[in-house]
Amino acid sequence: MNTPLFCSTDFAERIERAEMQMIVAATEATRRRTGTAVFVIPVVGGAACYAETGSPMNKVVGLGFGGAPSDGVLDEIERAFAAHGTPTRVELSNLADPAIGATLTSRGYQLVSFENVLGRSLVGELQQVTPPGVKVGLSDDRAAWLDVVVDGFAHPDAEGVPSHEEFPREILQNAIADIEQAGATPYLAFREGAVAGGGSMRMSEGVAQLTGAATAPAHRRCGVQNALLSVRLADAANAGCDLAVVTTRPGSKSQQNVQRQGFHLLYSRAVLVKPPSG
Repeated sequence: MNTPLFCSTDFAERIERAEMQMIVAATEATRRRTGTAVFVIPVVGGAACYAETGSPMNKVVGLGFGGAPSDGVLDEIERAFAAHGTPTRVELSNLADPAIGATLTSRGYQLVSFENVLGRSLVGELQQVTPPGVKVGLSDDRAAWLDVVVDGFAHPDAEGVPSHEEFPREILQNAIADIEQAGATPYLAFREGAVAGGGSMRMSEGVAQLTGAATAPAHRRCGVQNALLSVRLADAANAGCDLAVVTTRPGSKSQQNVQRQGFHLLYSRAVLVKPPSG
């Protein structure tokens, strides 16, 4: 039986630290890819990261478990983003220090959305379950993997709370590729011999981060997402991870899929944004 996990503040800190490490590593991958200016500013246990114009990795992550940032530190971060004409975006766990939310709203940050963090234990035997005609494995075709994942993200399911932001295809492709360079292992799914979907997973300190999965529109509602999830969970357990986590839009089909495979809601992140000034 897969018992629901209890998410303490220490547990949330562990997950947020893994998220922060991934975004920092992906931002450094952007630096290597482009040779242009990026920044990573440490901030009381988290980090403020800027990768490139329009990137979904331009944000403050991991904040809330190492104390509250000073006004001086927030001033520095906001100036750094403003220098690139970019809003300061903070993803803040609802288990973080409550004083931080009050500080941010007093500085003009606005709540624009939420995202859910779900998790499940990987202790015990996990079986790989794939429907007939669907095959999932590690990808040795990077171009096909990138194409199907980007295509899937560019055509999201209509279920759940709508996303507050959209990204051009090139920006999505760059971000997904940089997260792969940050240690995310790519997987491809085939249905009746055709590329049907893809996903990735990054493992760090016993945490398996399911770093996105997408199904081509023509192959949706055929078990591809569940197959991608099942295979990655089994691989993570075999590699010694004790925890798997995934981030979804609230009420989305992705959230429903992972809950069917034993994930439970651990906490939510509030997304707070301050436009660049001056």
